[in-house]
Amino acid sequence: MTFRSETSQVPSIILNDGKVIPKLGFGVYLVPEAETHDAVTAALQAGYRSIDTATLYGNETEVGQAIRESGLPRDEVFVTTKLWNSDQGYDSTLRAFDASMERLGLDYLDLYLIHWPVEQADRYVDTFRAFQALRSQGRIGSIGVSNFQRSHLERVIGETGETPAVNQVELHPSLAQPELRAFHAEHGIATEAWGPLGQGSELKDPTITQIAREIDRTPAQVIIRWHLQLGNVVIPKSVKPARIQENFDVFSFELTLEQMQIISALDTATRVGPDPDVFTVGLENA
Repeated sequence: MTFRSETSQVPSIILNDGKVIPKLGFGVYLVPEAETHDAVTAALQAGYRSIDTATLYGNETEVGQAIRESGLPRDEVFVTTKLWNSDQGYDSTLRAFDASMERLGLDYLDLYLIHWPVEQADRYVDTFRAFQALRSQGRIGSIGVSNFQRSHLERVIGETGETPAVNQVELHPSLAQPELRAFHAEHGIATEAWGPLGQGSELKDPTITQIAREIDRTPAQVIIRWHLQLGNVVIPKSVKPARIQENFDVFSFELTLEQMQIISALDTATRVGPDPDVFTVGLENA
């Protein structure tokens, strides 16, 4: 196996805590456990240096194994995982983190995220405080959230005195989240996009496919490039090595301002995933 050791091809952003995250990463949501090791290996071979998983995904073990077997220096791979809803709460968060790290087989984590706010449980503030404690122990580099709305962010900031480094949210041309991104920018929160291709639904959009034909790129490359030029951190996923490589090949071209505006105009505030204000899956097991 040959792994590129250079990381300069992928631009990075500096988080509000001074840590650095690559703007393009590789996600493993819905990647079957049996296929995760090979998919992550292919991503690392292609040049990805950021891997995003979660307890819910059931593939932390395979992610960690692929990273360790790559032979890459640990500090060259940015690793993110997420705390599941049923584990929210101060003490249960500490236990869940230990379990995730045991599955990953890593000494430290680059970024830990609260997967969903599940406001009905009213535990996300205590959970974030547990994140702060873990970071103070040197076990986590950066702490953030996922699927948080503005009201959730304001409460975390107000009650913990700290602004999350990252908010990972559903974001794609049909759900461009301009108001939330503006709030992030105002408060120094990095916007990270999950489902950046609309879980595939955006790839057949005639506007996207027309731009792709005009510039001789794939629809996925066009959308990923749109994310990057917006300033988003983006984490596409695939299990096909050729597609994994193709999705990484987005640094040799740029979209014009007009093309960016055309894609952004596709925003209809349409979700393909759950609404964070009402999503409570996992609480039944808490």
